[in-house]
Amino acid sequence: MPEEVTEQQPEEGGDELAALQAERDQLLDRLQRLAAEFDNFRKRNARENATLAERANERLVKELIPILDDLGRALEAAAEHEEAKLEDGVRLVHRSLGDVLTKEGLAEIETGGKFDPHVHEALLSQPSDAEEGSVIEVVQKGYKLGDKVIRPARVVVAAPPIHEA
Repeated sequence: MPEEVTEQQPEEGGDELAALQAERDQLLDRLQRLAAEFDNFRKRNARENATLAERANERLVKELIPILDDLGRALEAAAEHEEAKLEDGVRLVHRSLGDVLTKEGLAEIETGGKFDPHVHEALLSQPSDAEEGSVIEVVQKGYKLGDKVIRPARVVVAAPPIHEA
């Protein structure tokens, strides 16, 4: 009798092993399909992001083309020694470019008042009668795009006045 029991156990073990192997194969197949779907999603997402960036750049470039034309006209006026037209042309280009960039969300950083290290870059401090820590001169304007600082304002900060004894 013990021999019969021994013979039945391997058969049952073989069925169980085959069932586990089939389940493993199914899970492996599902995993491979899921990995392929994710890879396709990632590639599609990258293509869509590239297309979106291209369209955004195209729109901005279309708005900048008239400014390029204005610069060309200003350069022609400079070649003809028409200083008044050149100055007017440069003012027009400056205003047009400023308008386009403002429409895109660019804003000049305020430099009046106290020094703020989050939006200002102190190039030096200078003794002054102004309140200590206040901005007394702007060396280079700073800009924000939305809430992000694109370029900090470079400023001179007031230091306490020097008192001679």
